[in-house]
Amino acid sequence: MDDAKEGDRDTSSDAPLPFRAAVDALRAARLRPQIEVEPTRAPQRLAPFAYALEATVVDGDQDLADGRLVLLHDPDGHDAWRGSFRLVTLVRAELEPEMAADPLLPEVCWSWLTGALQARGLACGEPSGTVTRASSHYFGGLSERPSASQIEIRASWTPREGLGGAPDTAGHLAAWCDLLAQVAGLPPAGPGDASVVTLPQRRGPQSR
Repeated sequence: MDDAKEGDRDTSSDAPLPFRAAVDALRAARLRPQIEVEPTRAPQRLAPFAYALEATVVDGDQDLADGRLVLLHDPDGHDAWRGSFRLVTLVRAELEPEMAADPLLPEVCWSWLTGALQARGLACGEPSGTVTRASSHYFGGLSERPSASQIEIRASWTPREGLGGAPDTAGHLAAWCDLLAQVAGLPPAGPGDASVVTLPQRRGPQSR
């Protein structure tokens, strides 16, 4: 994901039709209003074609969580992906230290990702990723600052390709936003999401 700042490939007419269709679906997706999404620079070394989005979950003028979603495409296919498309993500949020110390937190966060995809009926292959907890403690001249803890989810998966060779990228984006909303502690978006368990005791929102 760190390469995502270094450039992106043109998504105009020289790109394969399935990739252009997948990108068009991402651009046209309608998402819940608390999540602000905009294009960002995509990696240029991970695949022949790439497109990236970054998102922030906001409440008024405060940020609750943020993340990046990258769509990769190799028309010749990729052995590790077992397909020609790959989605790569990074999601981050601040937590209360007590919640960050929960030994079950990594498994729960990973289940939020897989559960978000399953809840929208999205098939995917070769999922992989990490869940990382980090904490900061301040000393000396910074000792008045409270300790801070952060959860970070890095993951990638291969979306199933549909008619015309393009995956349902709008659906995958919606599922990814469901994950962002859970990590941010937002309530379910609607009756269909009533089974979503939000993150308790998360750290208060950060000013923008």
